[in-house]
Amino acid sequence: MADDLAQRPIVIKRIKKKASGHHGGAWKIAYADFVTAMMAFFLLMWLLSSASQGTLQGISDYFKTPLKVALSGGSGSGDRSSIIKGGGTDFTLQHGQVQKGIIKEEQVSSKTKRIIQERAERERIKLEGLKKKIEEAIEANPALKQYENQLLLDITNDGLRIQIVDEQNRPMFAIGRAELQPYTKTILREIGIMLNDVNNKISLSGHTDARQYPRGDKGYSNWELSADRANASRRELIAGGMDANKVLQVIGLSSAVMHDTNDPFNPVNRRISIVVMNEKAERSITMKGHTIEIDMQDEINTELLQNREESPL
Repeated sequence: MADDLAQRPIVIKRIKKKASGHHGGAWKIAYADFVTAMMAFFLLMWLLSSASQGTLQGISDYFKTPLKVALSGGSGSGDRSSIIKGGGTDFTLQHGQVQKGIIKEEQVSSKTKRIIQERAERERIKLEGLKKKIEEAIEANPALKQYENQLLLDITNDGLRIQIVDEQNRPMFAIGRAELQPYTKTILREIGIMLNDVNNKISLSGHTDARQYPRGDKGYSNWELSADRANASRRELIAGGMDANKVLQVIGLSSAVMHDTNDPFNPVNRRISIVVMNEKAERSITMKGHTIEIDMQDEINTELLQNREESPL
């Protein structure tokens, strides 16, 4: 028995223990994605809870056919004219985002309309007062009284228009030239000082009759002549004491705008027109192609902001 045990081979088993490998950082990336997704989800929930019913309806309508819009284009495909109703940067406003320059009648509140109407009425009264003052100055000034038939004053859609027209034997300028006659200088200087009574800007335009300039074929025509006469009148108004910054526009219109359309050669068609512009006419020049509705939109936005600030929380 002892011999059998001695003859058996001895087997030694060695178990090699391997250290577990590093698990890596994949779980961190997954966790970060999960946290980011949850943050986006809660942000979306907050935005939706802050949005008005109009905003929610607009979003719903948009996502009903997004592929069709993306493929075929049209409203909603990156188009500035596509506006989600009730949208905009301020979630508390119910009027929504409005395309700039387009105003719908229902978006103009009665208060805004009243503000604009009252402003226009005050301006009309102011220009009516200036017209009356000039008329009284003409009656009281012997130097102007003799030329009252050549001074035409009226209120137009653009403001107070003062026209100094030619008479048959009393032209304002030397024939075919932009040189002012002495009495024309007197008229312009008297008017110039009175224009400072209002803050309105003025527009100057020169006009001729339909007779062609004798040397028009050499590059100088009634267009250039009318523009030079308007600019000469501007210089004389300033010499009379008018603030130079009041001038907003100086143009020559040749015979394009007749005073007497029935007789293109009537001397009254040769004239200088001074327009003391109202607010609307002034903005039509200074707003560079925009429309007056843009400013009306600003009025609406200002009113809505004021109403929001005044309303209790």
